[in-house]
Amino acid sequence: MLLRHAKSDWPDGVPDHERPLAARGRNDAPVMGRWLRAEGYGPDHVVCSTAVRTRQTWELVQPELDTAPSTVFEPRVYAASVQQLAEVVGGAPDAARTLLLIGHNPGIEEFALTLADTGADADSVEGGRTDALDRMRGKFPTAAIAVFEWSGGWDQLFPGVARLARFVTPRDL
Repeated sequence: MLLRHAKSDWPDGVPDHERPLAARGRNDAPVMGRWLRAEGYGPDHVVCSTAVRTRQTWELVQPELDTAPSTVFEPRVYAASVQQLAEVVGGAPDAARTLLLIGHNPGIEEFALTLADTGADADSVEGGRTDALDRMRGKFPTAAIAVFEWSGGWDQLFPGVARLARFVTPRDL
């Protein structure tokens, strides 16, 4: 699962890495955590950027889950390219069955689009068929979550091999 950090603030004089969540982000993050729990998407391993806004997002998502996953704060996720994110995910523990990666755009969005098998997108919200892949291509907003499914180990997650199972934004909920 790929989670873009929740909406951040832009305080004057604060370096990008140290930017905190905005009020909207502090509201959206727990909503997304409750959605993960309700849908049965509890991660057993989390890799989170070291940026303040990603750490705060995780701190607000985690209490809403039924799981207590192992968590790694990984500096390589901050400002990461698709290749760097693939390397980070490829190094996830073999025992982890469900991984949550919390990062930033444009990397998270580009990684999601790279992973997606373009012939296998899925329903994304209740109430009817929605083209999740087209929605994700249109915009990957803050606090959005893309859920992928595939067969194989973490080091076998290559471009185009994963099925986009869900794409949900705070606005959807």
